[in-house]
Amino acid sequence: MSTFRESERLVNFTDAVVAIALTLLVLPLVDAVGDQADRGGGAREFLADNAWAIFGFLLSFAVIARLWMVHHRLFQYVRAYNAPLMLWDLLWVLTIVWLPFPTEMISTFATSDRFTAGVYIGTILAASACQTVMAFLITRTPDIQHPETHLPRIDVLSSATATGLLLLALVVSSAIPGVTYYALLLLFLSPLVVRVLSRGVSSRDA
Repeated sequence: MSTFRESERLVNFTDAVVAIALTLLVLPLVDAVGDQADRGGGAREFLADNAWAIFGFLLSFAVIARLWMVHHRLFQYVRAYNAPLMLWDLLWVLTIVWLPFPTEMISTFATSDRFTAGVYIGTILAASACQTVMAFLITRTPDIQHPETHLPRIDVLSSATATGLLLLALVVSSAIPGVTYYALLLLFLSPLVVRVLSRGVSSRDA
C-alpha cells in the first residue's frame, strides 16, 4: 500500500534548494571581483575578462528559474506525495544543485568546447526528464492530485516536448562543431511542436 504525505513539506524543501542554487551561481563572480581588485584592475577590465562567466551566470539563472516555474506549476495540482514522486523530485533537485558546476566550466574552458557544452546541456536534459516523469506520475496517480483540479494533459505534453528538444540539442551540440550552446535555441520550437502534437492527440481522441 502506498503512503501519501502532504506536499507542502516537499515543496518547501525544493524551493529552498533552488534558492540556494541560484545564490551559488553568483559567488564565483563575487570572488572574481576581489581578485581583480587585488591585481589593480578596473571595472571595465573585469567585465571584459569575465564576459563568459557573466553569460554563464545569466544563462543558468534563466534556466533554473524556468525549471522552477515548471516545477511550481506541476505541484499546484499536487495535494500529497508518495515515495516515487519524492524520489524523482530529489533527482530533479540533484540536477539543480549540480548546475552551478557546469556553469563554472563555461567560464573556465573554451566556449567552443563541445564536451563542456554537452555536460551543461545534459544537466538541463536530466532536469527536464525528471520533470516529465513527475508529470506522468501525477497524472497516473489520482490520489496525488487535488480532487477539484487535475494536471492538464497539455502540461505533460509540454514537459515531454521540452525533454525531447533538449535531447536533440545535446546531439546537435555534440555532433556539429561551433554550435555548442546555440543548440538550446531549439527550445523556442517547443510551443509550435506542442501545438502540432496536441492537435494530433485531439483528432485521434475525437
